[in-house]
Amino acid sequence: MAGPKLRAFRERALLRALSAVSFIGRRIPLRAGQNLGCLIGSLGWFVARRDRRKAMENMTIAFPEWSIAQRRRVGRAMFRHLGASLFEIVWLPNLDPQNQNTTFEGVDRVLDFIRSGRSVVVFTGHCGNWEWLAYSVGKLAPVTVLQRERSEAGLNEFITRIRARAGIDTIDRGSTAAGRELIRAMRKPGFVAFLIDQSIRAESAKVPFFGRPALTPIGPATLAIRTGAIAVAAFIERRDDGTHLIRFHEPIETNRDDDPIELTARMTRAIEEQIRHVPEQWVWMHDRWRDRPKWDIGSV
Repeated sequence: MAGPKLRAFRERALLRALSAVSFIGRRIPLRAGQNLGCLIGSLGWFVARRDRRKAMENMTIAFPEWSIAQRRRVGRAMFRHLGASLFEIVWLPNLDPQNQNTTFEGVDRVLDFIRSGRSVVVFTGHCGNWEWLAYSVGKLAPVTVLQRERSEAGLNEFITRIRARAGIDTIDRGSTAAGRELIRAMRKPGFVAFLIDQSIRAESAKVPFFGRPALTPIGPATLAIRTGAIAVAAFIERRDDGTHLIRFHEPIETNRDDDPIELTARMTRAIEEQIRHVPEQWVWMHDRWRDRPKWDIGSV
């Protein structure tokens, strides 16, 4: 395990790199930044051996029918996607008020609930550029996101500052005030968004994911049910021309008799469908099927 001095050095190096990327990324056209990010991502495929290996292992679980060559093609495309996403994130403050780089589907019916005073719990995953999703939706209505704690505190601050430019409130999951802040956010009309496609240190249940039980946090579903909020799955994908498509699924009315594990499984099915649609735009290197017995409360 890295000592304090090494962790501090890594954080400083990371922040300097992000500052350099930000300086460049905000001063060049979006398409140029995306292309530059793709080049960096292509290099990352060769350099990040551990992540490359884990991505290949996970694709073997999810798509056993794929050939090794097909997994490698998707893996390389994923690294290019992540590189492009990095430049897109730092470019986001340049987004014009009309957001001509983004097309929405199904958002009006969800906004109608917010206009009527309802809160909406958004379930999504690390699909497409999820920060672009939050930023774009934040231009339409208030957004609160729950952020997992990272070992690099400066990275949290860097991302939080970018989100704040769109009026997005960020809650740190590990903070003592996280629960109170979430309840406060749910009492106001707006979006409260969660990424639920990773195995994390939180109350979770095993639900089917690519045919295998995967530990998935149930807190967002529990929150939606207990507060009677609208639940909806939403995803973003980058298109070939560099623009983005944000699609909201059919909103779901929740009530106190609903089962949070069933709702979590339903939202996980939506995430799986999105990944199958554009597999190169999901983060394949996460240890998705990792067991955490301390946090496992059962299965669907």
